[in-house]
Amino acid sequence: MLAIIDYGVGNLFSLKSSFAAVGEEAVVTGERQAILRADRVVLPGVGAFGDAADKLRQTGLFDTVREVAAAGKPLLGICLGMQLLFDRSMEFGEHQGLGLIPGEVRPIAPVIPQGLDVPHMGWNGLHFAADRSPLFQGLQEGDHVYFVHSYAAFDCDAYVTATAEYGVPLTAAVQRGHVFGTQFHPEKSGNTGLKILKEFCAI
Repeated sequence: MLAIIDYGVGNLFSLKSSFAAVGEEAVVTGERQAILRADRVVLPGVGAFGDAADKLRQTGLFDTVREVAAAGKPLLGICLGMQLLFDRSMEFGEHQGLGLIPGEVRPIAPVIPQGLDVPHMGWNGLHFAADRSPLFQGLQEGDHVYFVHSYAAFDCDAYVTATAEYGVPLTAAVQRGHVFGTQFHPEKSGNTGLKILKEFCAI
């Protein structure tokens, strides 16, 4: 079983439909025991880092996500869910993350060339690390996925599995053991996104 964590933040039912499209039954749940029983877990998220981290704590699921990772189960953070995997974010102040992947989330505006829009929104090609992540086994270099973000992960080079070029390379995906993250939205990325979700289900 695959659990999509419901903590009040994220496009949950679009994700559930995408997993159904690749033949995987996903349960949307905020119940700790259901999440811990799952074979694989997805942490979605949209909005501000601090608010999302607070909701994870208020629902008691902050420690649950850490338990999933400690158990070695495949865990996938998507968009803000990926950012929550890191040590901290500097979005509207400093906020502590789950600390599952070393690194820091910071605004992209100071690092991208002047004149480029913030947020980075729309379709962009992926460029993969030499050691290809299992999430991307079925993809070709340059395959396009859908982004919407104003913040990105930095100081995490050892864990970056894909980048996207937006004036400069930005972190598009990360992996540390069985903990995976995508800054883009696989559930909004057409057939390419479905391939990624299918590969996650095979891990």
